[in-house]
Parts: sequence; structure tokens; C-alpha cells
Amino acid sequence: MTLQKFLLKPGVNRENTRYTTEGGWYDCDKIRFRQGTPEKIGGWQWISSNTYLGICRSLWDWVTLGGINLTGVGTNLKFYIETGGSYYDVTPIRAAVTLAANPISTQLNSSTVTITDANGGYTPGDFVTFYGATAVGGLTISGQYQIQTATASTYTIIAASTASSTAVGGGSNVRAIYQVNVGADFSSPTVGWGAGGWGLGTWGNGVSSTTTLRIWNQNNFGENLIFGPSGGGIYYWEASTGYTAPTVSISIASPAVISATNTFNNGTPIRFTTTGALPTGLTVGTQYFVINSTGTTFNVAATAGGAAINTSGTQSGTHTVLPNAPLLKDYAAAASVPIIQNYVLVSDINRFVFAFGCNDYGSTTLDPMLIRWSDQEDPFNWSPAATNQAGSLRLSHGSKIITAMQARQEVLVWTDSSVYSLQYQGAPAVWGAQLLGDSISIASQNAAVYASNVAYWMGIDKFYKYDGRVQTLRCDLRQYIFQDINQNQYQQVFSGTNEAYNEAWWFYCSANSTTIDKYVVYNYAEDVWYFGTMARTAWLDSGLQTYPVAATYINNLVYHETGNDDVATGVAAPIVSYITSSEFDLDDGHKFAFIWRVLPDITFRGSNAVSPQVTMYLYPLENSGSGYNDPASVGGTNNAAVIRTATLPIEQFTGQIYTRVRGRQLAMKVESTGLGVAWQLGAPRVDMRPDGRR
Repeated sequence: MTLQKFLLKPGVNRENTRYTTEGGWYDCDKIRFRQGTPEKIGGWQWISSNTYLGICRSLWDWVTLGGINLTGVGTNLKFYIETGGSYYDVTPIRAAVTLAANPISTQLNSSTVTITDANGGYTPGDFVTFYGATAVGGLTISGQYQIQTATASTYTIIAASTASSTAVGGGSNVRAIYQVNVGADFSSPTVGWGAGGWGLGTWGNGVSSTTTLRIWNQNNFGENLIFGPSGGGIYYWEASTGYTAPTVSISIASPAVISATNTFNNGTPIRFTTTGALPTGLTVGTQYFVINSTGTTFNVAATAGGAAINTSGTQSGTHTVLPNAPLLKDYAAAASVPIIQNYVLVSDINRFVFAFGCNDYGSTTLDPMLIRWSDQEDPFNWSPAATNQAGSLRLSHGSKIITAMQARQEVLVWTDSSVYSLQYQGAPAVWGAQLLGDSISIASQNAAVYASNVAYWMGIDKFYKYDGRVQTLRCDLRQYIFQDINQNQYQQVFSGTNEAYNEAWWFYCSANSTTIDKYVVYNYAEDVWYFGTMARTAWLDSGLQTYPVAATYINNLVYHETGNDDVATGVAAPIVSYITSSEFDLDDGHKFAFIWRVLPDITFRGSNAVSPQVTMYLYPLENSGSGYNDPASVGGTNNAAVIRTATLPIEQFTGQIYTRVRGRQLAMKVESTGLGVAWQLGAPRVDMRPDGRR
């Protein structure tokens, strides 16, 4: 027989058996298709050795007026601003209180310290910062700690060392500043007593509930950031105030004059901290309001629009302003800002700030189907009037709004059963909603992407797209994906684009995992699918970054599509990449064939290894149900290395491989496991001859 070329159709298909999908590909990991042929994906490396706390579920990138590139990093424990590879904590403050006298208790030879705070509101995992405490049991409790256990009026923290005695103390000037409560790092279904809210279910019958995942949503408004956790408030971080705690000087005068190197705008809520003591009239952690600002000098008031505060007495130490973002509703200019929301977005059209699933005017109750928006170009004014364009509307199809996305000349809104289009209409209605599709689903808040003027999203049992009309997205991996997905962890599903390769990615938890361990990719330019394994928690494909950015479970960010290896920890490790074909017949009918030679066709373009190589496998089968290597290779091998030996004047690699493989059907696999290897498969050929029948 002559040489037979194998040029298989692009994409991976798992919708049928290995034999039915003859002429295609069946299994893969960490590959993509380029003009119809498979290649290894690019590598990844950390952006720096710095790490953050918690599991990151949200990334957003923007540039300040000064040209500084910033990334918002929202984790279940904190919220950071990343720039230059460093993570700056700007997590909002929940409360700042002066504790009752002597609130600190220690135990001999124990690092566990008990704090008494009758105000409550704290939960295990929360972060609290202490100021002004005197030593207790040989320990000075100062700085930030994470709460370990909590009751209604006490909680415990872990000190850096053990106490020298059992004691109670700390003095009467202990200030405790609490960051917003931490959130869950994965969905946790619970059943029985204590699950769900009071009054749910019937007596004697358990109810089920699911702990909501902490997911921040964020958008920039100019150089400033509007963000908030689903089910929480809306926060506003001003770039001019800085992502570090700016040092200020405070005069002892009537009124006090604050001088800073950063710019502070009138009406901005701020909080002071100190390494010593603030002047009399100011308290650590208390929220004040900037007034009479000239930019870097200003006064402060106790209330929005109040009188300037006078200071007296003495002061010591270095004073700073906390960089933690305040609530949008606390700004002096704020009017009817929602106090709770499930999703926030800034429209590209005329810059309206939207709150999806929020409280109505004059109410504190969340309406999961209500949409409200601010006045045009004004993130603070949400109070509708004849003189502005603030407003609201309520959707009718579904029980709650899941997410929203800016599209071309419209804002797409997904509920749990439908998708709408919001379009700007101008006064008096301002924005109108049009139902695009009903009886659809979406897996999570982060399950939708927008690429090439088309929205793609993952539902709970299929994929969809919207390109002017809502339709099911053809998927060659539908059974494979949705029969091996943890349905209790749909909230973790997230998506992202990789525009350089015309790809939409979805990451999800496999059936037996509570962490993200798999991904599926749709190449919308070539209309093909492929999949693999990878542990990521968030993805950002921004034109402001050189490479796509992803968040990992080792608490750092990595650049993707750079190099050929896994450098997430700073040390290069090989990426195992492979693709396996479906089964195909070697000859007609019941005849066997004997393969004695393979002529590879591959390029190692982009490799940085000296001698990059892949391994090619041939898996013979007697029939579809016999399993691989049945019959076994006769007196020889069914795999061999393909190694590049030269690049000039042309690329040279292993020209032929000698095998002894016999079967009716065959599957082929190409795999790389080495450092610095990049490869793209072409059209390999096999040399075979008839070998009887069985």
C-alpha cells in the first residue's frame, strides 16, 4: 500500500463514540487549533512573587489619567488594587468602634487572645485592626488580625507570640476597625436544622440552602473604580487619593488644616490612622468628610456638609489616610444611592451607573428583578427628577437578575430564565428593556463573554450565543461537559476571551471537585471546540495588558500565552500537552493492516528548548470495543520520539519512525512533556500493508 496521509478535521468531538467520530479528534489537554491543525497552547508565568489573601473571583483593568495601569482584584477575603506586581489592600471598612474598657483577655502560654466587643457584626475570618491598646499579659495587640472564632459579643485572634500571663486589660482607648465581612470561597449546600432563613420549610422537615460565593463586580468610572460584592453595598475608590495610605500633616488650629501629597475632593469620606496620637478632636478610624479642599490641603467635617472640625492638645507619630474605599452612598453628593445590589455596571453609552437587583427608592429590601441607574455622568445622583436622567425599571421574566454586560449599543441583562436588551431612549423613559429570549439559563454571574460583537454564555445544560437573536450554540462537547460538572458549584463558573486566538474560555468544577479544575474553549473564528484541565479562579483579557491575566489557587496572578512552560511559582515546570484522535479504519471491512513506518509532520516553531521533542503514539484496535493495543504491537513499539535536530536552513526533525503495529483500527496521539517545547502538528503519514484477517 502507499503512504496514507492523516489530516483530521479540526476540533474535538465527544458527542458520540470514538469510532463514530472517525476522521476527527477525541481527547486533548492544553492544545488549540490554528487553521485546522492542533498546537500546544502558550505557557504562563507569575506577574511577581507577591501574593494576595483569599480566592480571587473578579479582575478589572483600567488606566488612570496619569497613565498608571491598575487592576482591581476581588477575593473572598479582601479587595486589592494591583499595580506593578504589588497588591494594595483597599477593602472597605464595615465599622470603627471604641471598645469598652479593658477588652483584651490573654491566657498563660497561649497565643489565642479574646476580644470583647458588644457591638457584634463580626464573623470568623473577618479582619480587624487595633489601635491604642496597652500591653496585656506581655502582649501588645496592635495592627491587623484575622478573627478565628466568634460569639455574639466576643471573638478570638492569634497573636504573634504567646502570653506571659493570664490577664485582662488593654485600657480604655482601644479602637477596632473592621473590614467588611469576608465571603465564602465556594458554594456550600447545607440541609436540615439551621439551613435557610427563619420560617422556611415545615415543622419536622429539613430545608436546603446554599452559601453564596463571594464575587465582587467592578467597573471604572473614568479613573475611579465603582465596585461591590454581590448582595452588598456599592463602593467608590478614587485614584487621586492613592492605593497606599498617604501621609498627611494636621495642624492644631480652629479649624484644623490637613495637608497631603495626594489630591482629595470635597465631599470625599476619609478615615485617619496614626502611629502615635491624633490631635484632640479627631479619632482613629472615624469617618470624616473633606471640605474646603484646594486639592492637597483641606478641612474635615463630622458630617457631609458640616462645619470644619477644630483641633487642640498635642499630637505624635505619623498620620495617614486609610486607602480603603468608602460606600458610594456616604459621599456628600450622594442622593438615593442603592444600599444593596447584586451587580453593578457602568455603561459605555453616556456613562450611567447601573445597579441590578437592588433596593427601591425609600426601601431597604432587595428586589432581585429591579434595575436602577444614576444620572448621566454622575455616579452619585440616583434620585429621579425632571432635571436629571436617573431612573429605574423592573423586569418581569425570571426570579432574579444574574448578570449584565455592555454590548454594541445596548446592555444585555440575564435573569435566571431570560435575557433582555437595555437600550438608551432618552428622556423621559431614559432606558427601555426588550425581551430577547425566554426559557434560557446562565450558569453564573461570570459565565458570559462578548467577542466580535457576539455574546456567548454557558447555561446549566448547554451553551448559547446572541448575535442579534438568541440561539443555542452548537457544541461538540455538550455531553462531556455537562455530565461531568459539579452542579452545586455553578456559581464558580467563569469565562473570558483570548482575543489573540479568537477563543472564548469557560472554567468549571468537575463533578467530584469543589474547586475549578477544568476548562472548555470555543474558537469562534474556526467554529471548533476543545477542552482541558487547569486550575484558575478568574480571567482578564484586556487590551491594556500585554497578555491575558488569570488568578490561581496559589494566590497570585499569572500572565498567559507567554513562553512555553508553567512558571506560576517562579520556577519553570513543563506543561503536559496532548491530543488523541478518534478511531479510524486502516483498511476496508474485516481486514487487518500492518503499520511498519510513520513519517511525522510537525513544527517546533516557538520552542526555546535546545532539542524540543514530542512523542507520537499509535494505538491499534481489533475492533471498537477491544481497547487500545489489542492486539498488542508485534515484536516492536507503538510509540517513538520526534525530535528537532536543526532550524536552519530549514527546520529538521525525525524523518521517520519504524513501528510494528497491527489492527483493523487505529488511534493516534501526540504528546509533549518537556520544558521549552512548542509544537504544531501537520499531516503525518503512515506506511502500511495488508495483514490478513481474523
